[in-house]
Amino acid sequence: MDTTILYVEDNPQNMRLVRKMLNSAGFDMLEAQDGFTGIEMALQHNPTIILMDMNLPDIDGLEVTARLREYPQFAHTPIIALTANAMHGDRERITSGGCDGYLAKPITRNELVNMVNRFLVVRQTA
Repeated sequence: MDTTILYVEDNPQNMRLVRKMLNSAGFDMLEAQDGFTGIEMALQHNPTIILMDMNLPDIDGLEVTARLREYPQFAHTPIIALTANAMHGDRERITSGGCDGYLAKPITRNELVNMVNRFLVVRQTA
């Protein structure tokens, strides 16, 4: 199964770090620097998994997630929040807003790769 991972993130350092983590695990990554570009790229490339920053410069990650969920092809696409929003209640707010997974920044390579692999296994068995 081909795996396409889209990361929607406006911070170049975070983008570079996640790219290195995923590349070292054998994954390729598409990159979008804002929410609207993320939606366009998702529609164009139909990614297997979407990694979503919550604090974007145009529309926030929950709004991007909600808009993507309106498309039938993204109803079951795993969307994993990678966010600095790590206060009490943020995980619940983000997952109830449509994200399937949640990782608080700073993330580790093992956390990220394990989360991606977990959702790939779920998709393959679904």
